[in-house]
Amino acid sequence: MPYFITTAIDYANGAPHIGHAYEKVLGDVISRYQRLKGEDVYFLTGVDQHGQKVQQTAEKEGIHPATFSKKNTKKFLKLWEKLGLQYDGWAETTDERHKACVQKILTKLEAEGQLYKKAYKGFYSVRQEQFLTDKEKNEQGEFGSEWGEVVEIEEENWYFKLSEHTDWLRQTVENNDLEITPAFRKADVLNALDRTSGTDLCISRPKERLRWGIELPFDPDYVTYVWFDALINYISFAGYEKAEGSDLPDFDYWWPANAHIIGKDILVPPHAIYWPCMLHAMGFSEKQMPTLLVHGWWNIRGEKMSKSIGNVVDPDELADRFGVDALRYYLVRDIPMGKDSDFDVERLIMLFNTELANDLGNLLNRSLNMTKRFLDARLPETSYDDEESQKLRKSFTESVHAYQESMELYDVAKALAALNNHISFCNGYLERQRPWELAKDESQQDRLAAVMYHVVESCAHAAILLSPIVPSASAKIIQQLQAEELTSHLKLSDCQWGILPTGHQTGKPKPVFPRIEIEKNED
Repeated sequence: MPYFITTAIDYANGAPHIGHAYEKVLGDVISRYQRLKGEDVYFLTGVDQHGQKVQQTAEKEGIHPATFSKKNTKKFLKLWEKLGLQYDGWAETTDERHKACVQKILTKLEAEGQLYKKAYKGFYSVRQEQFLTDKEKNEQGEFGSEWGEVVEIEEENWYFKLSEHTDWLRQTVENNDLEITPAFRKADVLNALDRTSGTDLCISRPKERLRWGIELPFDPDYVTYVWFDALINYISFAGYEKAEGSDLPDFDYWWPANAHIIGKDILVPPHAIYWPCMLHAMGFSEKQMPTLLVHGWWNIRGEKMSKSIGNVVDPDELADRFGVDALRYYLVRDIPMGKDSDFDVERLIMLFNTELANDLGNLLNRSLNMTKRFLDARLPETSYDDEESQKLRKSFTESVHAYQESMELYDVAKALAALNNHISFCNGYLERQRPWELAKDESQQDRLAAVMYHVVESCAHAAILLSPIVPSASAKIIQQLQAEELTSHLKLSDCQWGILPTGHQTGKPKPVFPRIEIEKNED
């Protein structure tokens, strides 16, 4: 079955921060998990390079917006490569294929009477690049700090008849045809619909104010509003309206998106109001609406990260300081799906050292070392079985079930908790069975073989289940188990007891998760 997953494209006006990294790692984890299930997956991500902020920043630096956006795009590409993202499609809104798609859509909507031109005088948020109404004012009757600089503008622009689609959208949301996960975010959308009822969307900017954008094909004095341009990337790079002979994917095969990952701050209005209404106007049905997967924010001591406050965390520095495995693991382990979480470097260290270095790393090292010492690195045939071993296999079955159940709900943190419970059980199993003592008793050799098989097999299972989260570390575990050929084509459904055959020879242990040690004078 096709599984299309896309993340919100990052605005190429700044450097990637921890929120960007979390969203992309989450998308990568989900796509790798779906591949582990055997699904045909297409993972799309990218950058939004147009807009007034890009133009203004480029002007301050004295360079062309194209040069500036390309320079910033390289920062994102470099980080995603470092973090091991395995995406299939890369979107850049300056791509000629995207421009052609946007202009085809604009031409169609204008011809069908979905767009009109009118003069307007109102307040404009430079930060959010949108016009504001009285509905955006706070209780004091002012535009809050979240809007940044607000200026009064009078100009003529093109508008999309958003108001003609909001009744349809309300019904679509209420019927869950526009599926929103977590479900509690549905109320946010319905409340936002009340605020936007009866209003249309300004979709252009005059070139005299903004030249850095996609030109309207029917009115060359205007460029396309950045959100109307950027949102279309989700279908343009999936092959919608592609030219003959294009190397873009087959749109009809992949669409609609199974998981459209966005932050809660851009749920409304862009992704849950503008976007579905745009799709509806293009002729998309209710059943062709994407599923919106909405994540929360990483905060610092309960406060949202902000450049102006100076509390933004750089994921590139974290990856260099603690390693990619530690960062990837922490990003999806310590935040409940859909909710906010406080970034805490001490918890990053604690979770890595406790759950990976101590629990799994220790289990792997002990298992391989003792298999080498006591069984010449081979897993001999054994008929021994006892209650403890039966309990371990039961723990494995329950762990895999809970893992899969949680991953299907995109709750990676809960899936990892289930896996960690099993790993802890395996470490306890070793302590209770005491193979170092069994090895001294010739009559206990059958039992020793069974014990070592159970823990080595459990290491193989852990590597497979961890492969979407820490793929590099997982590959190292499989390599030390010398199980590459046995696991290379495994699907999640194959992750059952008995992956390693009788007589399998294991390799030498080498620390996969070296403990993170912080000097006392280090921050």
